Amino acid sequence: MLTGVRRIVHGDNLAALAGLSDDCADLVYVDPPFNTGGRQERTRIRTVRDPDGDRTGFGAHRYRTQKLGASGFDDAFDDYLGFLEPRFLEARRILNPRGSFFLHVDCREVHYCKVLLDGIFGRESFMNEIIWAYDYGARTRRRWPAKHDTILWYAMDPRSYVFEYEEMDRIPYMAPGLVGKEKAARGKTPTDVWWHTIVSPTGREKTGYATQKPLGVLERIVKVHSRKGDLLVDFFAGSGTLGVAAAKHGRDFVLVDHHPQAIGVMRERLRAWDPEIVTL
Repeated sequence: MLTGVRRIVHGDNLAALAGLSDDCADLVYVDPPFNTGGRQERTRIRTVRDPDGDRTGFGAHRYRTQKLGASGFDDAFDDYLGFLEPRFLEARRILNPRGSFFLHVDCREVHYCKVLLDGIFGRESFMNEIIWAYDYGARTRRRWPAKHDTILWYAMDPRSYVFEYEEMDRIPYMAPGLVGKEKAARGKTPTDVWWHTIVSPTGREKTGYATQKPLGVLERIVKVHSRKGDLLVDFFAGSGTLGVAAAKHGRDFVLVDHHPQAIGVMRERLRAWDPEIVTL
């Protein structure tokens, strides 16, 4: 059992997983490339007050956009499931008997991934399909705009797993007038549809990493599906959001990524927790 671990691993995730012992992890969350067939890229910007600027902000003030840089990666695989399967098998090996596995993916691949995971974990271990819904960005006029991701949750043992109901955050009722004042003030617990904004392009949370996910989404998973002192693993760690959520709430973490820019972002983002940096 690993304890007191705060580790960022730069290298191939299969090699990193092979170095972890059986049953060592309490929760595995992964957000792999979505196999979009293109390139994932984000531009980092800063805005400064300028009466002749290119955008209008709050109070009709004008701002000028300054480009700070860009990040990205190619997101196309000849055999996506063949790429994922050995990594998912390793995830199952390192999870302890009360552990949970979360896969974050989009509508293009989720159905194929579920069939793959049913074979690895067992259909009886499938617990939830969670829809993360957001409302930001461009809208096509040719079909319904895609504004959600899917998170699949599997429990190693569907009869015995960590689910800390009292740790759930509460959200506002959509129709507060239909419930009493006390209930409306307390809010309700979330369902399997999570309405949560993306990371603001100009907010403090933004790192500039191409596929950064909101801290609020990962904190919900961490608080409900793990306990203080547990070990959490993300082997497609990207910007390190799982690690931030883990560290904030007293969990240990192992984060793995092969991309040098991801390691740089995680090193800076998690500096306050003094993570160990390992290169394979």
